[in-house]
Amino acid sequence: MTALNRITPTTQSVRERVSAEEWEVRVALAAAYRAAALYRWTDHIYTHFSARVPGPEEHFLINAFGLLFDEISASNLVKVDVDGTLIDDPLGYGINQAGYVIHSAIHRARPDLKAVLHTHTRDGAAVSAQKNGLLPLSQHALAYYSRVAYHEYEGVALDLDEQQRLVANLGESNILILRNHGLLTGGASVQHAFRELHGLERACSIQIAAQAGGNEALLFAPPAAIAKVHEQISAARNRDSSGIDRHWAAVLREVDRQGQGYKD
Repeated sequence: MTALNRITPTTQSVRERVSAEEWEVRVALAAAYRAAALYRWTDHIYTHFSARVPGPEEHFLINAFGLLFDEISASNLVKVDVDGTLIDDPLGYGINQAGYVIHSAIHRARPDLKAVLHTHTRDGAAVSAQKNGLLPLSQHALAYYSRVAYHEYEGVALDLDEQQRLVANLGESNILILRNHGLLTGGASVQHAFRELHGLERACSIQIAAQAGGNEALLFAPPAAIAKVHEQISAARNRDSSGIDRHWAAVLREVDRQGQGYKD
């Protein structure tokens, strides 16, 4: 089955025909799109953020193909199953095939990752094109350095047979650099995945800035510090989620100052 298969929705509004739990996820995912637009992480109408729909079905939400990130709202997100059937496509725009290939593969294989965020930013793509990938150059980078996975570039992600290799490369990680392509993070929630992406994007920006002075001038963090930060980050992940919640609350304040249309 492909993403061209379609189920025609009812005439009810989206909010009326979904559960309260799904609506909450829709609002959070739409806010993440708006924040990405605010932070200039977008690639026009390309790249995708997705979130698993609560419930037993293997459904996830993703952007309608053709909308800018600052046009995404809770109501215009497309609901699709992992086999590519469009369950609910309010605008009738469909979805991007590359987005379907990448996101459905991860949602099918990793049900623990409730949200998957993927970007093509300048600095993220630049780091993805470097032989050594993410370097231990900053505190931001050390939060990811020991747990980042890599997936080799195979061309535009349109072929379903790439899914197996993509998932194998991701393994048990939730941080993936797609070589010659961009960045991807997953999380236990939209909020979690967004916090991971925020730090990873920052790490890549710092790396590109540091390299402007020439590779001979780069100062890598010492191995002991790399190991220590890895332990600190692992311990933090096992504690409560207050850090993620505080970060997300601040993100929402920024987004809300631009308007609250994402909640529609």
